[in-house]
Amino acid sequence: MADRPTGNPHSTRSVVHAPSGMVATSQPLASIAGLRILQQNGNAFDAAVAAAATLAVVEPTMTGLGGDMFALMYSQKDKKVEGLNGSGRAPKKATRDYFLSQGFKKVPDTGILSVTTPGIVDGWAETLKKHGTMTFSQVLQPAIEYAEKGFPISEVIAAQWRRCEFFLRRNKEATSVYLPNNRPPREGEMFKQPQLAKTLREIADGGRDAFYKGEIARRISDYSEKNGGLLSYDDLATHTSTWVSPIKTDYKGHHVYQMPPNTQGITVLEMLNMLENFDLSNFEHNSVDYLHLLIEVKKLAYADRDYYVSDPKFTDVPVNHMLSKEYALSRSQLINHSKALENVGPGLNLKGDTVYLTVVDKDRNVVSFINSIFGDFGSGIVPNGTGIILQNRGASFSLDKNHPNRIEPGKRPFHTIIPSMVLKDDKPYISFGVMGGDMQPQGQVQVLLNLLEFGMNIQEAGEVARFRHDYNETALESEISSKTRLDLIDKGHKIISSVDVFGGYQGILIDPTTNMLQGGSDPRKDGCAIGY
Repeated sequence: MADRPTGNPHSTRSVVHAPSGMVATSQPLASIAGLRILQQNGNAFDAAVAAAATLAVVEPTMTGLGGDMFALMYSQKDKKVEGLNGSGRAPKKATRDYFLSQGFKKVPDTGILSVTTPGIVDGWAETLKKHGTMTFSQVLQPAIEYAEKGFPISEVIAAQWRRCEFFLRRNKEATSVYLPNNRPPREGEMFKQPQLAKTLREIADGGRDAFYKGEIARRISDYSEKNGGLLSYDDLATHTSTWVSPIKTDYKGHHVYQMPPNTQGITVLEMLNMLENFDLSNFEHNSVDYLHLLIEVKKLAYADRDYYVSDPKFTDVPVNHMLSKEYALSRSQLINHSKALENVGPGLNLKGDTVYLTVVDKDRNVVSFINSIFGDFGSGIVPNGTGIILQNRGASFSLDKNHPNRIEPGKRPFHTIIPSMVLKDDKPYISFGVMGGDMQPQGQVQVLLNLLEFGMNIQEAGEVARFRHDYNETALESEISSKTRLDLIDKGHKIISSVDVFGGYQGILIDPTTNMLQGGSDPRKDGCAIGY
């Protein structure tokens, strides 16, 4: 590591400061696309869609037009945080009886039967319709250019692409589109997507209906029908996004906002409510006692998540009960500071892949935005002539008739992707996210505590070493000492080492004193925060 001349000598880079507008994403080309829109007098909502669409081109391992999205938005006009649920639903033909009759004991993790209705494009359209100042044609232009002319493959994406080669070979269309020259593209190589460019142009010209009711919908549904899938033209034509009221909690004077179920956002809030019952000033950062406490809190909150969270249109989710401070106190009292809890809950171990971005404009409109196709390259299915990777979000459903997340026609699946936003004194303060399936709530809590409890800046908070607990195993990043690992083992934790499982963070903080924008971006990804 280089010797930094100032600030934290262990930090990878400085905080990005800018007065007028800022974009933070996991790909520099997407950050620049969002900045380009801001500098063309677009607002944060326009820029967020432009950046998200560009990510769908330049980070195809993680996101695409065949996935879902969620967003938390603060508009200066309305002076409030609102949420947009842009997740798709199970096909109308997707019944538990169908899967059982085909001999399945669980919904397939990948392939045509794991596909749910894509929600991203309608979510983009709703964002622009309600808050944007630009047209689809304008905000999709950067994405179209990168799809047509090509873009150089970045380092992290090149490595992830290599790991997916065998998976992509299962589908001839995916092989044709995403294994050019019969292999994954290498770092620095130009990659063009003419089919996806054509699809994006159709959306730019015809709006969301071109995707859900036009030829694109026909190509997707025809492919599904011919290949044994359940997704139909009617599923696409009847899809809608939903504007929702976010859920929130107060953590030491900060209002932390999350998306409600069908997402796991409530898990973040429950963890914070439990942690309020402990004086964290007594803990050293990433010490054995600190990590033990966070892991135990995570276990309890995730056990509730796995038991309760589902589509509230189909299941009564006890949101108020789960968010009550009294309930958090009772749960926190189960924690033994000397010994790890056992048999708290099985966990779903959902290792999804996602992109997160955040944008703040000159008027201080704020967007916390997340897109996903769930697994690496989603379902692995690419309908003919579209260039679109369909998501495998159906894998989140259960075939257990008593499970709240059991599969039902038209039901939204349990969702791991969650944007976050923090208000202080009723003004936007922090917009951030940590992508990565099950990592997201535990990652968000670690980042937020780094900011609010340990005084780290917006860059440091997202780059210091993290843990990830799944099932009964806890992965620790290499910076955490051997002594801490041994001490955690003595408390009953099963400690493992792993890489590329600790999520990817992006964040923007609005300084409440100067109104200056501060941006941070995760070194675990290829991206950056950039402003003007």
